[in-house]
Amino acid sequence: MMKKRILLCLLVGMTCLPVLAQFRVEVSGVGLTQLPIAVSAFRGQDSVPQKIAAIVQADLERSGQFRGVDTAGAALDEGTRPDVGLWRQKGADSLVTGSVSRLADGRFDVRFRLWDVVRGQDLGGQSYAVTQADLRLSAHRIADYIYEKLTGDKGAFSTRITYVTKVAQQYQLWVADADGENAQSALASPEPIISPAWSPNGSQIAYVSFESRKPVVYTHDVATGKRRLIANFKGSNSAPAWSPDGRTLAVTLSRDGGSQLYAIDAGGGEPRRLAQNSSIDTEPVFTRDGKSLYFVSDRGGAPQIYKMPATGGAAERVTFTGTYNISPAISSDGRWLAYISRVSGAFKLHVMELASGAVTAITDTTADESPSFAPNSRLIVYATQSQGREALMTTTVDGKLKARLAGQNGDIREPDWGPFQKQ
Repeated sequence: MMKKRILLCLLVGMTCLPVLAQFRVEVSGVGLTQLPIAVSAFRGQDSVPQKIAAIVQADLERSGQFRGVDTAGAALDEGTRPDVGLWRQKGADSLVTGSVSRLADGRFDVRFRLWDVVRGQDLGGQSYAVTQADLRLSAHRIADYIYEKLTGDKGAFSTRITYVTKVAQQYQLWVADADGENAQSALASPEPIISPAWSPNGSQIAYVSFESRKPVVYTHDVATGKRRLIANFKGSNSAPAWSPDGRTLAVTLSRDGGSQLYAIDAGGGEPRRLAQNSSIDTEPVFTRDGKSLYFVSDRGGAPQIYKMPATGGAAERVTFTGTYNISPAISSDGRWLAYISRVSGAFKLHVMELASGAVTAITDTTADESPSFAPNSRLIVYATQSQGREALMTTTVDGKLKARLAGQNGDIREPDWGPFQKQ
């Protein structure tokens, strides 16, 4: 069964995953509350490679918090005071205007302003001087500003995701914008790459490579491409997870027999075993405060999710609904646990509210895997099968709005959502 490789992290043979060169975003579903917002075409954007306003609107709509309002025919920039009565008639609560122009040094000047058209208030704006390569990033930062101003929550549009593809006999580790665009290859290998995990500061990715004909843990510096061997002990080395301070990795090792959890310095060294038992323990993930680890264990006879102190010790079972629960992910606010549950042979994304223990099935697909929360805890990225192909999806925590990140030519898997980026 394909999903058992997630639990064991030991299989070499993997499903063929053709590479995605380009993504498109398809949003489906309706959120409970969506704020109507008009994002006017930015003055001058037709002469630049990226349509800033379209990227901003797509970000906002994908969040599930916003509904776009038609702006056809509008000719506004950040210096224009809008006719708020007109935009109220169009059904907008907010309006975004802006411009983009080329500077003498070849960079682009991107400016915007946000308006509350209900109250007629100027909610501020910003400007960015960016290279052509960073035009998309400027659009994501604009969406972050708008999201935070109007919802009170920090936007995560300027963050990044990582994922793995396979085409023919070539595996690649990719880094992309949070909307799936602008993908850059971080690593290529003729052997499988699995379990990528972002470091807390977003500078490194830990992953498992099979290039030594067995699973070995590396860390990879995203900016320089340099990597460091972390765990290459006897047997299997797999499932790396960063501590919140970035100093430690929790890993699954079989060096002493069975698959057990260990803590190892992020620079390498001798690992320290976290639990003493004969069961299979794997897929660790730290809580935001670094005090606890959630992980998967079959100590009760079937895979379930457990929690224990990050320093080791007694574990308590967390999941009780269903007989097969794997791939835990914890939201940064500590409120939610996302995981994959096998239900009547189908693998479905579920979300548990940790305070109450209430569990909700989020999807109607049957081959979900590898959930990961956005750093603001508002969205989840996961891999699934759709129309016979593997694809990435994002979903709101309540499952009411989903966006597919899919391309023309292939399949992807193993997503992990990175941390907030420094401005």
